[in-house]
Formats: sequence, C-alpha cells, structure tokens
Amino acid sequence: MHHTFLIILSLLFAVMLLVLLATRIKIAYPIFLVIAGLGISFIPGIPKLHLDPELIFLIFLPPLLYEAAWYTSWKDFWKWRRPIALLSFGLVFFTSTIIAYSAAAIIPGFTLALGFLLGGIVSPPDAVAAATVMKGMNVPKRLMTILEGESLVNDASSLIVFKFALVAVLTGTFSMQEATGEFFLVAGMGIVVGLIGANLMYLIHRFLPTTPAIDAALTVMTPYILFLAAEHFHFSGVMAVVSGGLFMSYRSHEVFKTGSTRVNMLGVWTTMIFVMNTLVFVLIGLALPEIIAGLGTYSILEGIKYGLIISAIVIALRYLWVYPAAHIPRWLSAKIRQEPSPGWNGPLVISWAGMRGVVSLATSLSIPLLMTDDTAFPQRNLIIFITFIVIFVTLVFQGLTLPFIIKLIKLKEIDTFLPKDEQQNGIKLRLDNVTLQLLNDKYADAIKTNELMAYYKVHVENQITSIQQRLESLDGEATKHEYIVQYHKMLLDVYSVQRKELFKLRKEKFFSDEEIRKTELQLDLNELKITGAGH
Repeated sequence: MHHTFLIILSLLFAVMLLVLLATRIKIAYPIFLVIAGLGISFIPGIPKLHLDPELIFLIFLPPLLYEAAWYTSWKDFWKWRRPIALLSFGLVFFTSTIIAYSAAAIIPGFTLALGFLLGGIVSPPDAVAAATVMKGMNVPKRLMTILEGESLVNDASSLIVFKFALVAVLTGTFSMQEATGEFFLVAGMGIVVGLIGANLMYLIHRFLPTTPAIDAALTVMTPYILFLAAEHFHFSGVMAVVSGGLFMSYRSHEVFKTGSTRVNMLGVWTTMIFVMNTLVFVLIGLALPEIIAGLGTYSILEGIKYGLIISAIVIALRYLWVYPAAHIPRWLSAKIRQEPSPGWNGPLVISWAGMRGVVSLATSLSIPLLMTDDTAFPQRNLIIFITFIVIFVTLVFQGLTLPFIIKLIKLKEIDTFLPKDEQQNGIKLRLDNVTLQLLNDKYADAIKTNELMAYYKVHVENQITSIQQRLESLDGEATKHEYIVQYHKMLLDVYSVQRKELFKLRKEKFFSDEEIRKTELQLDLNELKITGAGH
C-alpha cells in the first residue's frame, strides 16, 4: 500500500512539473495532463490500480461542479440563458442521441443503452480546458460567458443522461416517455434540495462565529452534503450541487465578509481543483493498462478506430448545432435581432472550443464493474478507452489549434462594455463617494478632534479627485489600448520590485513578519486587479 501511494505521489509530482513546463511554453495545461495520462500507462512495472467506481464519482464530481458554479456570474448566466440552454440541454441531448445510434451501428455488440451511456459521458465540454487555452487572448466576454455557463449546466444534464442510461443497462428496460418525465422530476427536485441545503449553509456561515479556516472547510464540505442529500432521496445530486453553488456564489458577499476569508478560500479551492484535475489523469494512466487488457474481443487498433470515429462525430455535431442555434432564433424573433449579431466567427470559436476533459473522464471511471447479477458490466473498458481517445483528440488537436484560429479570424468584442480600467475606477469612485457621505453624516464631530480620522477624510477626498481626473484621461482620444497595457506592465514591475524589497526587509530586525505578510497580501490583491484570479 505504501509503495503504491509513493508511486502515485511521484507521478503527481512529475505531472505537476509538466504543468510548469506547459505554463512556461504557454500551452494549456489540460493538454499536458492528457498526454501525461497516456505516458504513465507506458511506464514499465507500473502497479495495477483497482478503482472503486462509486468512490471516483463521489470524490471528484461534486467539488468540480461546485467550483464551476461558484465562479459563474449569475447576472451574466441569466443574460445569456438562451444560448446557454440551447447548448447545455439541446446540444447534450442531440449529441447523446446521435452518439447512441452511431455507436450501436458501428461497434459490434454495442446496445442502444450502452450508446446513450457513452453519449452522456462524452457530450459535455470542459470549461477549464477552454478557459486555459484562451487565457490572455482577445476573446469577447459573451463567448467566454456562454462557454462557462454551458459547461456548468451541460455537466448536470449529461450526467443525468448518464444515470438514466446506466439504469437502462443495469435493468434492461427503458421507456423514453417515463425517462423524460422522471428527468424533469429528479432534476427539479435536485434543484430544490440544492437550494434548501445552500440556504442552511448560508445561515451557518452568516450567523455563527466562523473563522476563515472553518469557512473554507465548510465550503469544501458543502458540495458533498448537497450531493449526498439529493441522492438519498433519489433526486439529482448533480443539479443539487450546481443550484446550491450558484446560490452560494450569488450570496457570497453577505456570507464571507472579510478579505482574509475570501483569499483563504481562493487558495484552498484553486489548489484542490488543480490537484483533482491532475489526479484524475494520473489515475487513468494507472488504469489504462488494465482497461486495454480488458478490451476483450476488441483489439487496441479497433478501440482507437472507434474512438477516432466518435471523436469526429462529436466535433462535427457541435458545428451542426452551434451555427443554427446562433442564427435561427434571430430569424424568428425581432427582439433577439436587436442584440448584436454573433456573426460567423463567434460560433466558429464556440464550436471549436468543445474540448472534453476531467468530468467526462471521471464519469467514465464511475461505471460500475458488475451488473446487478454479479456479471461483468458489458463493454466497460471499451467505453472508458473510447472516452480517453475523445478527450485526447479534442484536447490535443482542438486545444493546440484553437489559439491559431482565434488569432486568424481576429475576434472583436461583440457587446458594448466600458474598458476594464474605466469600470474599476468607476466602482472605486462610487465607493469613495459613499465613504465620504458616511464620514460627513456620522463622524463629522469626531473628525474635528481626531487627527487620524481627519487625515482619512482628506485621503478619500484626494482619492475622489484623482479618480475623476483619471476617468477623464481614460475618456480622452489619446488613451489607447496599448497605453493601458503598458501601464499595467509598469504596475506589475512595480509590484515585483516591491516584493523583492519585502524579501530584504525580512532579513532586518526592525520589521515583524506579520506586518511584512500583510503588505505582501496587499500587493497580491493589487496584482489580482490586473491579472485576475486565474493567473
């Protein structure tokens, strides 16, 4: 046991070094993860890993879904709910159905139920992969919002398809009418359970004397609690996690009131999700030799052939769906035609960004080993193998070519937004104005006698004047995008020099580590304003 654990840790360390290499050469790290997973399977003497399918599903999927929901903007999600719904429900069911009939037709011994099982697994794209590939590129906000919203909801809808197909395989019976009715029941009640559970967690965070460490621990526990509670009542645990995550995200400003809590949670969740993404690909690398050995009557070449065919179908189906879904509603509705047109290049990016990732892989690994009568689950290893091929093809092929496509078609922002700097300064100006109003209304007398409070008021007044002048300069014609980029680069250099100086101060006896860490945290927060949380 200790030997196996040490090997897994060593592989994790090696894969993380590959991720560092990916960052260095500016290639999306999920591409390196799938290559690493394949590479691990070729290491001689690698131990065989027997994974508990239910444990895989329970450990990995709730936090992955919850994290996606947490970082989804409800306002943006609701604004683009139509294209998100068309992709996350319409495209998932369309893809699952075509894959089901195609797999049953081309793969000997594949039933329609097994086809739907495979369709449910490979239908949802991975937002992490797409966002990592497009990081730092000039991609319109609308497209990123749609991709993130799609990935959030289509994980839920595809996993429900997977669950229904799994029941059909295990029981040997399936009724489309009954399944449709039950789909809406389990999904709807899953949302109800998620909202009830999220409200309870909200009350705990809001009114009990928690600490940053306890808040972070509770947020890690929440997706598991929501998932298990819904599954206990035979409702959709996936929808419970997604709805609960969206609710907690929307109320987070009320729940997590201190900066230390939010920064602590960001560190905990960023680390946990990164390790989970990495670990899943390590596990598939360890499991691949046994999966290949268990292909049965199918050869490796046949498995690869079926995987490539399914990959081609998956990629083509996304194009066949996205372009009509983007333009037909505009033809039918005058109200929708008032929105800026997505043109041809926006749908092209959304179509090509349909890379499969960790959710599909974890879902495939969760297929049970045995049927209800203790016989081997039919085609389990082939389904997992095909899933890995689909992930490999879409991540490596589409992931490596997507940046070139984006540069080639020269995307422009479709919708009207204030520049980022102008938004930040506008927000700051509003906050400073309400601060000044509070000082004048509540602390006017104290300011006359308290020099610290008087100084703070002068500071706020000067800051308001400075921001107003800055906003006027941003409105000027002379201010161009490259000037803002140059200004941000200067600030990042300033923060870098200041960090180095803080490191020197640590060696001096005049300044405590506590105060140096506080200053360092402020530098981190200032840098996040420019780079964003994902950098």
